[in-house]
Amino acid sequence: MRILVTGGAGYVGSILVPRLLELGHEVIVLDNFLYKQASLLDRCLNRSLTIVRGDSRNKDLLGNLVPSVDAIIPLACLVGAPLCDRDPVSATTVNRDAVLMLSRLRGKSQIMVFPMTNSGYGVGKSGVFCTEQSPLNPVSLYGRLKVDVEKELLEQGNAVSLRFATVFGASPRMRLDLLVNDFVYRAVTDRFVVIFEGNFKRNYLHIRDASDAFIHVLSNYDKMKGQSFNVGLSEANLSKLDLCAEIKKQIPDFAYFESSVGKDPDRRDYMVSNEKIEKTGFKAKVSLREGIAELIKAYQIIRENNYSNV
Repeated sequence: MRILVTGGAGYVGSILVPRLLELGHEVIVLDNFLYKQASLLDRCLNRSLTIVRGDSRNKDLLGNLVPSVDAIIPLACLVGAPLCDRDPVSATTVNRDAVLMLSRLRGKSQIMVFPMTNSGYGVGKSGVFCTEQSPLNPVSLYGRLKVDVEKELLEQGNAVSLRFATVFGASPRMRLDLLVNDFVYRAVTDRFVVIFEGNFKRNYLHIRDASDAFIHVLSNYDKMKGQSFNVGLSEANLSKLDLCAEIKKQIPDFAYFESSVGKDPDRRDYMVSNEKIEKTGFKAKVSLREGIAELIKAYQIIRENNYSNV
């Protein structure tokens, strides 16, 4: 299969693209290398990899690339509520407009797997798991733009939307501004963290499982197309306080405190059911415990907090 991955040198793409190449696919990566990352250098010898330096909003460029591919994975995105709030114009043109343009350029037989976010659920009901039938109520521009794209893609009927939990884990294009990655970094370097609204819950997913979810869809597209799927660790619907307790199991001198003053700008609070995608044969494999251990090791290498989107 010949696959176009926009933003393919980013946090998830740097894990996904090598995996696709290992499986024998041809991959075209379109990336603007905004963060000056060199995450795919070790794959450049592979003849099945093509790298195009450019902007995912460039219609002429996409018009030349799209006709030659079988599948499209649009990873190019300004990820996260803080970054989108800082630059709402770029967020709108990259996260929504460019993806919808990309979809309109493709033919009906060309697969698209869209990386949605389960932050679209916003604030769930206490004790109730969000399913794919639950109302979407995003509390950030980032979430709203993702919801807009998913709605149009699913109405077209020839795409799959993966509603990813908060991703964690090490990547060649590392990010420290993701919740688990951030808390473990603070535990390793500072030995403490101050938490706002510690009882707010969300679901988590290791980056390698996120990568494998795309591959699962490519292999099962006909039975999954036109649908959305939550993707996360079913045993990891945890509050921030729960997460800190898990980290402390591996870093005993880690201290965490909850502040009674201040609010989290990303006010997501929900639990998520992943039953629907699990019934298709996909189940996340990397536990939170394993991911924390991985990050502790990774932070023996990384000791500068310049690996983020903001």
